[in-house]
Amino acid sequence: MIRVIAVSLLILLFAGKGSSQQVINAKLLPETCLTQTELELYKLINEYRATKGLPAIKLSTSLCFVARIHAEDQTENQKNDSHCNLHSWSDKGHWSPCCYTPDHKEAACMWDKPRELTNYQGKGYEISFYTTYKYDSPAAYAKEILEGWKHSSGHNSVIINQDIWKAVNWQAMGVGVYGEYSNVWFGEEIDTAGELRVCE
Repeated sequence: MIRVIAVSLLILLFAGKGSSQQVINAKLLPETCLTQTELELYKLINEYRATKGLPAIKLSTSLCFVARIHAEDQTENQKNDSHCNLHSWSDKGHWSPCCYTPDHKEAACMWDKPRELTNYQGKGYEISFYTTYKYDSPAAYAKEILEGWKHSSGHNSVIINQDIWKAVNWQAMGVGVYGEYSNVWFGEEIDTAGELRVCE
């Protein structure tokens, strides 16, 4: 079986001040649960951070919601032969769409998604993973995702606070896996949206 894997990362060059994008007023999150793959990936990321002497990042209900919604949008609408990378959002949902290109001109569209879709007040920073390979278990899938990111210097830097992320204190993390896409969102603000349950 041919394995296709792609990873995508926003490298923060500078943080823009605000955005002119439309904000959705209805921010009541639907009841969301964490799948086994999402839970495994969350645990693996914190275990990996621990090996570097870094604290665990608290799971964020809001960022998990954004991560899952984006994975669903990617699954339904992402064109992998497009110049729009994995941080892009389609025009098929209740959010502001954007084509995220390597010049980072649409960075605010991604940074602002947590505030646009939830009551989370901080910016969000996303790492993404795409694969067509079918894994034997949620644990195997989660392990492959993290291994892909660990072997990508940009992704690895976000996860373990290196390079431009060294002074950042991650206070929230959201994990979303759907179809062939996986996203993890990081935030510097504490999330007050409550706890997530694991799907039965």
